[in-house]
Amino acid sequence: MEFFEAIHARQSIRKFQDKPVEVDTLMKILEAANRAPSAGNLQAYQIVVVQEPAVKARLDAASGHQGSLAEAPVVLVFCAHPQESATRYGSRGEDLYCIQDATIACAYAQLAATALGLASVWIGAVFEPEMVRDALRLGGSQWPIALLPLGSPAEQPPRQPRRPLQETVRWIASPR
Repeated sequence: MEFFEAIHARQSIRKFQDKPVEVDTLMKILEAANRAPSAGNLQAYQIVVVQEPAVKARLDAASGHQGSLAEAPVVLVFCAHPQESATRYGSRGEDLYCIQDATIACAYAQLAATALGLASVWIGAVFEPEMVRDALRLGGSQWPIALLPLGSPAEQPPRQPRRPLQETVRWIASPR
């Protein structure tokens, strides 16, 4: 799939087929995430790949039992490393850059999954971080930022409209 086709094709899918994600496909997604830009190239994040049903069930409980986390064959959890980013950027790295690093990597993974014919849904607003930390046995200062269930789609919901560009873009200089 061409890049702009993947951008237009991507949408949130919450139902997945009971079909595994091939290892080489998963590796392509992880390699795409690894290529994401990061502050100072620190890559102050970790991606936890979850395929174990019991752990996925705990992640689902941490997200209010939305279902997609338990149902998806794979869940990628993007965790920020605030202290790693702080070593170079101080409080700005700790409070912001590591979060940006993790979210950019997640966006790359989501677009790569779409380009490879898989579906996903970004879960970032509704989950209990401490429950996720416990389920994944995260140590140190690692902090979960986004959960990304992946798999073959089992639904095709209607496309959601997007706001017009004139509502989301402000020009300082005129476009040419």
